[in-house]
Amino acid sequence: MTEAVPSGHRTRNDAAKGWRRFRAELAESPPLWWAMLYFFSLLCGYYVLRPMRDAMGASGDAMAVFPPALLAWAAGHGIDLQDYTLQTLFTGTFVVMVLLQPIYGALVAHFPRRVFLPVVYLFFIACLLGFYWIFHHTVPGRGGLFFIWVAVFNMFAVTVFWSFMADVFDNDHAKRFYGYIGAGGTLGALAGPALTTALVGRLGVANLLLVSAGFLALCLLCILRLRPWAIRRERMHHDASGERAMGGSIIAGLRLVWSRPLLRALALLLFFGVGVGTLLYNEQAAIVKAFYPDPRDATRYYSLIDGSVNALTLLIQLLLTRWLLRRYGVAPALLIPAFAILAGYALLAMSPLPLLVAVTQVATRAGEFSLGKPGRETLYTRVDRESRYKAKAVIDTVVYRGADLTFVWVHKALAVFGSRVVFVAGIGVAAGLAMAAWRVVRAQRGLPEDGLADAGGSGNREAG
Repeated sequence: MTEAVPSGHRTRNDAAKGWRRFRAELAESPPLWWAMLYFFSLLCGYYVLRPMRDAMGASGDAMAVFPPALLAWAAGHGIDLQDYTLQTLFTGTFVVMVLLQPIYGALVAHFPRRVFLPVVYLFFIACLLGFYWIFHHTVPGRGGLFFIWVAVFNMFAVTVFWSFMADVFDNDHAKRFYGYIGAGGTLGALAGPALTTALVGRLGVANLLLVSAGFLALCLLCILRLRPWAIRRERMHHDASGERAMGGSIIAGLRLVWSRPLLRALALLLFFGVGVGTLLYNEQAAIVKAFYPDPRDATRYYSLIDGSVNALTLLIQLLLTRWLLRRYGVAPALLIPAFAILAGYALLAMSPLPLLVAVTQVATRAGEFSLGKPGRETLYTRVDRESRYKAKAVIDTVVYRGADLTFVWVHKALAVFGSRVVFVAGIGVAAGLAMAAWRVVRAQRGLPEDGLADAGGSGNREAG
């Protein structure tokens, strides 16, 4: 008779096996080290800035957030901008994203990878140095400008990162490594706020911008070290070389998203995914304000959620993501988070209590970071480079911020009727997310596993 193994021993054994597997992968694949350091540095640099951005968005000093000319115009039309701070900032973010998309498309179309990747990060470093001066001189309207810039930086820098990873790793390696790379980013997301908390009192807000710039400089080093591995992968798979300009239209990304079923499905998946997150985030703020009027209690509540999200995300990334992707493909990674969110919204519609809100928030964010995001990103290893860089940028920036903008206003309209109405509407959005996930699963079945053919039949490949 086989002796039963206590669950605690099984958990420790699974964790030990996961750790040994992780060490073996690191020893086998040098680019994995650099990819993890790259994502760690990128998210650490971003999360150093995020508390500053959130503080600006919540600031009661209108002159610090908005330029005087905009305040004067709003006052002349009988509008108090402080009543619409987040809505105004989200609208501004979306407009800037749309305006920057053709510029990014031109950069990708006319310059090879060795040029446009460093240029993107050097541009962001230069912006941080500019904000260093602006904050030191307390320029009016700095808060709104910084809020919008950080949102743009996050979208474009992370999009470029994952596009580059699809150049470095093929589909099989993506399934093996993306969970680990995501864990590197999670560690950066933990380290960034900790650095801000530890250093803001000593260095001040403006000097933290230089800390973030230092992490972006480290990203540049990682790009240089990973470039030979991207060239090697392209040669092995007879793929189009990223060392030559991609060519094509600067708005090709929009055309590709519109014309290709997989890219359309990915756009819908991100749109509804952002929608459920935005509705939940905004309604959570209203519920917390009602149940925890003491700022200390509210801060404790939020910190418990963030800690739980990061711990659960890291655990899944190290122990589950790789196994799921390699054994079952992207279907579980996309469908499990979607149905978990749908169940969470159904519970919240019946009982919108802070505990259930917290549980749903943890499931939503941890599922996205540990399963949904790696699952989507592996698909880009199987499409052509134009889809990988141009279409992906449209989806991750314009579609993402368009969804943000849409649902922040939808929430403002629904919130008048109370939390239950918001969560009932959220059930519909979550159902849309599940349907979009299923469309992605079906559409990706037509892609080659080795990534040698493109997603729509157009040849953007080199002959062997």
